Amino acid sequence: MPLISTVDGKTIKNNGWKVTFAGIGINLALGILYSWSIIGSAIEKSGWGWSAAQRSLPYSIACLVFCLVMVPAGRMQDKLGPRLVASIGGLLVGIGMILTSFSNSVTGFIIGFGVLAGAGIGFGYAATTPPAVKWFPASKTGMITGLVVSGFGLASIYIAPLSNLLINSFGIPRTLLIFGIGFLIVVVSLSQLLSVPPKGFTVSNASLNANEAAAPVKPAGKDFTSLEILKTWQFYLLWFMFACGAGAGLMVISVAKSIAGKAGVGVIAVVALAIGNGLGRISAGMLSDKIGRKQTLFMFLLLQSAAVFVLSVAGTHDGIISSGIVLICLSALIGANYGSNLSLFPSITKDFFGLKNFGMNYGLVFTAWGVGGFLLAQLAGIVYDKTQTFTFAFYCSVVLLIIAGIMVFLLKPPKKA
Repeated sequence: MPLISTVDGKTIKNNGWKVTFAGIGINLALGILYSWSIIGSAIEKSGWGWSAAQRSLPYSIACLVFCLVMVPAGRMQDKLGPRLVASIGGLLVGIGMILTSFSNSVTGFIIGFGVLAGAGIGFGYAATTPPAVKWFPASKTGMITGLVVSGFGLASIYIAPLSNLLINSFGIPRTLLIFGIGFLIVVVSLSQLLSVPPKGFTVSNASLNANEAAAPVKPAGKDFTSLEILKTWQFYLLWFMFACGAGAGLMVISVAKSIAGKAGVGVIAVVALAIGNGLGRISAGMLSDKIGRKQTLFMFLLLQSAAVFVLSVAGTHDGIISSGIVLICLSALIGANYGSNLSLFPSITKDFFGLKNFGMNYGLVFTAWGVGGFLLAQLAGIVYDKTQTFTFAFYCSVVLLIIAGIMVFLLKPPKKA
């Protein structure tokens, strides 16, 4: 049944579910980022003469631009609305992929895929979660956030095999052209379904069931500006914890196929990781609505530290690594724990700092995703070059995850003067 809500005492239809499903669809398209492993592998076999470092550049730059663009895109979303910002994202992704299809140079791919498509992903991603959560009561923030961002996590399940199929059938340039045209149309079209509630909007008590009314999550008492949140110690604590949680997951994602490939289950492990990534976002969000954000975050950080530790053992002992099922299960668990960060931290940001400036505020928090992922992935690469194993890098991430888990107990909502 559709939610029925009120504006200044007048009953109106709640468009929350329409906005939520539009956000999921947009993120499923923006998951084009996950096609790079297939594109990069095809470039290696193409005879274009790219080195391994050059093949990693477009993807690395896309991730960095995605992360940085979230801040201004979030600001635009707060001021101009999600429809325009998401449409800009669709246009940039489409144009970037189309331009990339006309080049086989590193520079062309950096500009098209890295800068333009990366910026488009940032604009689109920034405009999907804020409008969706604004249509629902605070007791549903985690669930709705998890559903919207799950699209991005699940995207690799279809994008990786589709990329492989198209490249084998049409080649790299035409595949990029098809993706550019297709995702431009999809994202811009779905963006027109995004909207925010009118001023004075409230969810009527009749729309809430008993469980929602008793949920432990409370709405933020004050709306913080971006300058104000930078003056709170809670922002820096959240930022560090997000960098540790997301960074550990991104580090494992970057090397999962290499580790699991030794047991002959590389592709299956990557798919398992993607499924866990998507489902982890939904389950963590829903669980946090029931038992609270802090409890859920602590549980997932602790699980992640244990899973990464076990993976470090499985990756260095032949007797364990020979069991592919162990690595597949570990990949799914690590993916779920990583995905939990992408629903818990936006939910906590909204709970702590309010809805009015949620887009830009979360954009600032989200920079931790890019920094943490970049630093820990680089650490894994440096360690492997020197030792031919990821063990030390994994142990470092386990320590960081434990520290982040301890810091959960320090979290409390900020007080606005």
